[in-house]
Amino acid sequence: MLNTLIDLDLLLILNHLATIGIAYLISLPIAWDRELEAKSAGLRTFPIVAVATCGFTLLAIEVLHDTNAQARVLQGIITGIGFIGGGAILKKQDGTSGTATAASLWNTGAIGTAVAFGRIEIAITLS
Repeated sequence: MLNTLIDLDLLLILNHLATIGIAYLISLPIAWDRELEAKSAGLRTFPIVAVATCGFTLLAIEVLHDTNAQARVLQGIITGIGFIGGGAILKKQDGTSGTATAASLWNTGAIGTAVAFGRIEIAITLS
């Protein structure tokens, strides 16, 4: 009964795990640099962004076979990461801070998405 409800393909699981692992690894240089500079976001935040965007993109690729639907998911990822980055920007009397964090988060989202689409060369270049 349970076997009919859940159809697991072990090779597909391993493939997705490897893909998400690659997104994690490629995001580490950015995370490490931010951690060394003691910035607000670092070794925990950036890999999570890369893994999450990779995961959402893989889900869109696997479930949505229409490229227009996949594009809408990609658009949502871009908007969502922009929203998260916007929360990192703080306005003060003497200027603003957090703009580099916001841009780095957006860039890391692009890394995760590029990995999911199999464009490792783009992800490495962004990293």
